[in-house]
Amino acid sequence: MTAHLTITQAGPALSLQDQGRAGYRAQGLTVGGAADRTALFEGAALLGQSPTHAAIEMAGSGGSFTSDADIRIALTGAEMAAQIDGEPLVWGASHRLPAGAELTVGGARNGSYGYLHVGGGFATPPVMGSRASHLAGGIGTLLQTGEALPLGPDAAQDVAMTLPKSDRFGGGKIRLVESMQTTSFDAETIERFTATPFRRDARANRMGVRMDHDGDGFATGAQLSIVSEVVVPGDIQISGDGAPYVLMYECQTTGGYPRIGSVLPCDLPRVAQAQTGAALTFEFVGMEEAVNLQARYIAALNSLPSSVTPLVRDPAGMRDFLSYQMISGVVSAAANPFEEES
Repeated sequence: MTAHLTITQAGPALSLQDQGRAGYRAQGLTVGGAADRTALFEGAALLGQSPTHAAIEMAGSGGSFTSDADIRIALTGAEMAAQIDGEPLVWGASHRLPAGAELTVGGARNGSYGYLHVGGGFATPPVMGSRASHLAGGIGTLLQTGEALPLGPDAAQDVAMTLPKSDRFGGGKIRLVESMQTTSFDAETIERFTATPFRRDARANRMGVRMDHDGDGFATGAQLSIVSEVVVPGDIQISGDGAPYVLMYECQTTGGYPRIGSVLPCDLPRVAQAQTGAALTFEFVGMEEAVNLQARYIAALNSLPSSVTPLVRDPAGMRDFLSYQMISGVVSAAANPFEEES
């Protein structure tokens, strides 16, 4: 019998997301998928499963959820207050959600996007090879109160696992490479751009993030002669009012605004997770360095399972205490404790 996760109270922006749909740009569809790709790999590591599984992306705040069977869950991304039937949960960890118990997830504390993963993943029908909602492309919709999502079979059992905390929340330095129009900006403008402290503007979504700053805007004399051409996630477009916009995974496929640079894919999660008002700065790196940084990022993602450790919990607060294996590997049923060693 297929288990289901039911959304008993949906937050304002819940959607099912995975790594998106590659290969459809020529047909006018960008890749889409999770705003924070790193969170998908974290959830997979905590549950011991593939990072291709979809998760519920919670933008800004979560909601309430119940399951009709005992299931495993993991919580990653922006930290949010989470409870099961009123008992607080550790974020960035895996837990058991008993059948009928209510998981409640509140507002984000240190980022913009939180993720709810389930053991076995969600078994909704894939569309064009992905279960991700691409709202800008008209694929899928926001999840609604009362919606029941089918779950895939879960072959593992481990829970109460955690990962080291990430430093990708709260803004910071964003690395980029030159883009199609970088050389159209004069040296003074480029220098001012990299020296400017930016703030993540409230005007942000899965298509792009506006960067606010003090002082004059940025421009190039050639911007009125630029024809529409291909754009990709990470490109930084300079709008008509001189404000930079970092394009995200649901951006358009073409655009005519000048691009001052392009954010490395490994730094896009930091842009996505910056809360409104968070400080960010930009730094150009060479292509060789960019390739090495991206390779190290991918290697780090693939090695996350080796960083998973048991979550230390207080037994007095564990309602499901008896479901845990506490003595495996400690007591031998074959050895005689009263027999002296030879």
